[in-house]
Amino acid sequence: MSTVPRKLEIDMSYVEDVMIHLLRTPSPTGRTDEVVQFIGEQLLDMGLDLAVTRRGLLNATLQGGRPGPDRAVVVHADTIGAMTTRLKDNGRLEVTPLGTHSARFAEGAHVAIFTDDRDLPYTGTVLPLKSSGHQYGDEVDTQGIGWPLVEVRVDEPVFTSADLYALGMNVGDFVALDANPTVTAGGYIKSRHLDDKAGIAACLGAFKAVAESGVVLPVSAHLLVTIAEEVGHGATHGLDTDVAEMVAVDNAVVAPGQQSREDSVNVAMLDSTGPFDYHFSRRLLRLCSDHDIAHTRDTFRHYRSDAASAVEAGLEMRTALIGFGIDSSHGHERTHIDGIRSVAELLAVYLQTDLTFPDWDVRERGELQGFPSRSVQPAPLEDLRRGLDELTGDPLPSE
Repeated sequence: MSTVPRKLEIDMSYVEDVMIHLLRTPSPTGRTDEVVQFIGEQLLDMGLDLAVTRRGLLNATLQGGRPGPDRAVVVHADTIGAMTTRLKDNGRLEVTPLGTHSARFAEGAHVAIFTDDRDLPYTGTVLPLKSSGHQYGDEVDTQGIGWPLVEVRVDEPVFTSADLYALGMNVGDFVALDANPTVTAGGYIKSRHLDDKAGIAACLGAFKAVAESGVVLPVSAHLLVTIAEEVGHGATHGLDTDVAEMVAVDNAVVAPGQQSREDSVNVAMLDSTGPFDYHFSRRLLRLCSDHDIAHTRDTFRHYRSDAASAVEAGLEMRTALIGFGIDSSHGHERTHIDGIRSVAELLAVYLQTDLTFPDWDVRERGELQGFPSRSVQPAPLEDLRRGLDELTGDPLPSE
């Protein structure tokens, strides 16, 4: 079945409302049930088929016009955070990070502390060990940076570890950094945890647009929502086995030396685990060009996504990564509503198209003559032969 994809209108009021709700719902890795419930309800409202794994991943399906293989979009619901590792004698908490992020950006963060009693959450602030300029003077500026050098001040009258225990606090309590989302008049969104809640909002906006358009998709499309990407094993399970290609949606790095922008969709060509699929990535770029979607391409050196964990788990599929640009990722994050819109627009167009290689991808295995290797530039063998001939002065043996 062939279709002519078209650029769909994205309901950005819905996207923004969903994003703010997601940002205000704490979901550090390991404590994602509430946010997954909300996302699942949104998907059911769209009429998608929905399955939940034992661990709490979501696999929603927008049915296509023919049987598999299918395609997938993957996005993660977990965020960076912290966990209590010691109740200190001074009535404060020692914490360790969940996910990779610097204590430099945790200092000053307002937090929620979740005890085993679901009715007893507490609030607090992450502070450096020397936080009073009136007490420590210049030592406030010269002390080091690191998780052993910060502590959580609890907003309760506690002065000893016994006081903390009496409140129901314990080692293993989750500590969530407040997002504090702000949308500026110019369309910038400033918040913690835009990674990857802006991505979830973009995905929901795209699937909503496609579901409401009445378009019959060539192949079924899964939206996989993972819950442990920040610790490196998000998309290791939860997908149907017959998925030919998967695009991960995550943040793109906006920083000196990077090409990504906050106001566009950014197509990653490589991350710390290696290049993404040659054909798939360039096909997404062509879709952006053909449908006038603002885009850039970039490479990321200190970054991995759900696509990496899926491939490492042995899933046989092509993978790609697209993202909304984030300035100060895993720190004081900022993106722009236009970038989120562009991600959603690209996804909505992509879902209307057929697989990258629909004939070849029907089976996991095939014969050599069917492999689409001729779709890339051939190596310049003849030029290389002439160059070696001139270099050595000896003719190379004929084929």
